[in-house]
Amino acid sequence: MNAVTVTEGTGRVILALPHAGTAMPPAMRENLTLLGRQMPDTDWHVDRLYEGLLPSATIVRANFSRYVIDPNRPPDGVSLYPGQNSTELVPNTTFDGTPIWNSVPGSKDISHRLQTYHAPYHRALHDQIERVRHIHGGAVVYDCHSIRSEVPFLFEGRLPDLNIGDNRGTSCSPELTEAVAAECQKAPHYTHVVNGRFRGGWTTRHYGNPDAGVHAIQMELSQRCYLDSESPPFDYSEPRAEALRTVLKSILRAVEETAKSIL
Repeated sequence: MNAVTVTEGTGRVILALPHAGTAMPPAMRENLTLLGRQMPDTDWHVDRLYEGLLPSATIVRANFSRYVIDPNRPPDGVSLYPGQNSTELVPNTTFDGTPIWNSVPGSKDISHRLQTYHAPYHRALHDQIERVRHIHGGAVVYDCHSIRSEVPFLFEGRLPDLNIGDNRGTSCSPELTEAVAAECQKAPHYTHVVNGRFRGGWTTRHYGNPDAGVHAIQMELSQRCYLDSESPPFDYSEPRAEALRTVLKSILRAVEETAKSIL
């Protein structure tokens, strides 16, 4: 299994997809509970949702399940949201707090997963950022995510449809955040928020360095916007997805145009 797939583009924008994968070694899968094998916390079909929306973009996609290891968590496992419920570097539970392993992975196993999956993903992402910087003088990392719209273990009520995160204004220029939010505002049938429950994971926080010409922004989509059901089998809804793709295409075009002015 290749840990990561890279599609090199010619533009300034890099689409990072850390949670769309479902692959894992057979022995690891056998250690999952029945619920764990359903992988309910996958960013289902996000790669399909963004496919072709920005042809010039570079794409860095993790092929492994986030249950193998979460590439959007820091390698030292420190919580991104202290004091709030979250899942670990190697998750022990679903987003609902239900155990996913028959035998919880130990420190040696976690170390192996860091080297085999987490590190290669971030090497690939780092290398693409450097390649794009060399061509354009800078880069924009647009981190693509989705999540079930109601997860009481993580947040109260129903999540907004479009959740923009720039780590409270530190991971990218205000112009980029404003451009993304403005496109969301043009689609009033979708709700949106900036730096709500999800203000950006480790990818956004680690790579976002506007002073060095690297701008990072996260988009967390509510899965009700493009799935037939937010439970197994998590089927893709063509009508819902096409409506959302129209908005996402406008957002990515705005990201691309803004990148030309800030890099």
